[in-house]
Amino acid sequence: MTRTHATFTLLAMAACAHAGAQTAAEPSRGELLYATHCIDCHNAKTHWRDKRRATDWTSLKAQVRRWQARALLNWSEGDIVEVTRHLNDTIYRFPQGGDRVGMQGARDAEFAPPRRPAAPPPG
Repeated sequence: MTRTHATFTLLAMAACAHAGAQTAAEPSRGELLYATHCIDCHNAKTHWRDKRRATDWTSLKAQVRRWQARALLNWSEGDIVEVTRHLNDTIYRFPQGGDRVGMQGARDAEFAPPRRPAAPPPG
């Protein structure tokens, strides 16, 4: 193998490794919140037990809301939906409710300017 060929081969391998690293999906906000605040107590056994309380999207979301309140996390509605979505996508697979708040929606709501009160009617 010539020196030029070896150099080219190393560069090609490095480019492939870099491209592979870029395609790895970043964790969702729901996954990050769950990993940070929930996983220590709520491992996979919690979600697979016979008498689990989450039986559909609505009850799963209610359980996320309940436990975040109990842990005094003060999550926004968007955070609750994101964690619910993460659990549903990775474990439960319930038909999803009408919650349309996603990561971008939660971020937009968090930084949206306050609404102005409606102007009084003329007269």
